Amino acid sequence: MHAGLRITAFAAALAATFGTAYGVGKGVDPVVEDPAPARHESHGEAKPDAGGHGGHETAPAGGLQISEGGYTLDLRTPTVTAGKRTELSFAIRDSAGRAVTAYQREHEKELHLIVASRDLVTYRHLHPTRAADGTWSIPVELPRAGGYRVFADFTPAKKGAENLTLGADLAAAGSFEPQRMPAPNSTARIHGYEVRLDGGLRPGKAGELKLNVSRDGRPVKNLQPYLGAYGHLVALRSGDHAYVHVHPNGEPGDGSTRPGPQISFTATAPSSGTYRLFLDFKHEGKVHTAEFTVRAGAATTATEAPAHDEGTGEHGH
Repeated sequence: MHAGLRITAFAAALAATFGTAYGVGKGVDPVVEDPAPARHESHGEAKPDAGGHGGHETAPAGGLQISEGGYTLDLRTPTVTAGKRTELSFAIRDSAGRAVTAYQREHEKELHLIVASRDLVTYRHLHPTRAADGTWSIPVELPRAGGYRVFADFTPAKKGAENLTLGADLAAAGSFEPQRMPAPNSTARIHGYEVRLDGGLRPGKAGELKLNVSRDGRPVKNLQPYLGAYGHLVALRSGDHAYVHVHPNGEPGDGSTRPGPQISFTATAPSSGTYRLFLDFKHEGKVHTAEFTVRAGAATTATEAPAHDEGTGEHGH
């Protein structure tokens, strides 16, 4: 590609990114930090008797920094083209600049990769492949132009290492059209399923979120394990994309957790504000993603999210 063309493409990507940031800034609530922000729900903060994934101390909201704890997210593909399948590649580097090649497996994977648009309308939960040299890669196709945020959730296989979520910006070049964040809702419909959310997020305080899955008016009682659980929940704060990653209270095979229709989580909002919740669940061999908009500190409203077409949620492995 000629130098002039490269500069033009890069300028278009930058314009899309800043245009998205402006649209989000005009359309969402400001983030109001609490005096003592809650810690990041990397593995859930379950009740003392919940077992399974619970019982872990939470850490600060993640994804706000590209470097933390001596590790850096090196995003080697900072720009893609909207609607075009592109190989997304990156590496996690230690304080000496070396690519990390050993990780702890958590929820069946060494690393979880989340890609979300700045308006929090597009969401992808991906599982890239790691090469021997520490380079991670996965094909990704983003539907719309604009700014995105990439989150890498991992724990290095180093004694005493803690779970980290690092974030970096990604630009999708193309014709940009801003979208409003969906209104607060307590019911989501996806691929013929209905998921009802009971409970809400509380700033700085742990609270229980119960999600009930049904299909054709009947409760789904045979959910399948996905990433070692019956559900996988990610929360992103509007404005700065603070990342809260939680897991259910209990796990398959623990003798007390049922495979639906209800999936229970314990979560703490880092602050007041508007959040987007993304629930991944598996049934009859397929993974589906139910999406919610909630306001921390406010009761959920009995509204229904618009239905999504088949294939909205993307799950890489």
